[in-house]
Amino acid sequence: MTVMERHRVGRVLRASTTGFDCGTRGSKIDELHTFGAFVKVPISDGELAYAVGLIYAIRIDDDPLARELVMASYVDNNALLDQRENRMVPVEICVINIGYMESGQIIHSLPPRPPMSLSEVELCEPDEVYAFTRRMDYFRLVLNAKEVPSDELMAAALRYAAFAYPENERYAFMVRSGRHIARLQEVIDAARAAKRYGTP
Repeated sequence: MTVMERHRVGRVLRASTTGFDCGTRGSKIDELHTFGAFVKVPISDGELAYAVGLIYAIRIDDDPLARELVMASYVDNNALLDQRENRMVPVEICVINIGYMESGQIIHSLPPRPPMSLSEVELCEPDEVYAFTRRMDYFRLVLNAKEVPSDELMAAALRYAAFAYPENERYAFMVRSGRHIARLQEVIDAARAAKRYGTP
């Protein structure tokens, strides 16, 4: 297995500038498919630009055989092992875009274009996660997103990102992130209250 294959999350099924869904190519899900993981996908032919996103949902769809096994009164252990290990489990991973990288630059904003179908989605390398999370402008994209469990995703993403930091920097990173979230949440709450009550 090549290094690329070890880091490949899946291939794009559908996409927009706000996010994308991808499917896995393996028979099981593992540490590549983690809630809150940072992933990237090319958005240009030359692969000089990548959308960066967070995994916010992982869905395992049923298939006719799985449905039959669930409904059966008795299931042979060999049938279960065959279903889990040898069959292609239909898994979809949902990603919210939180920025993009272009020619070495990191931008905390929605990417200018979505990835194409079947583009390869990979985990971000630890040094990419470290560089991307040095600034916290992407927090607003997560906290303002309506289709994702924002609070839980933010917490999971910070835990994930902390492991990209040297051990002596992790605590400071988490404290700095927590303070930024608190300030940002105050602004978001005030804006929502003003909208609700018509305050200018």
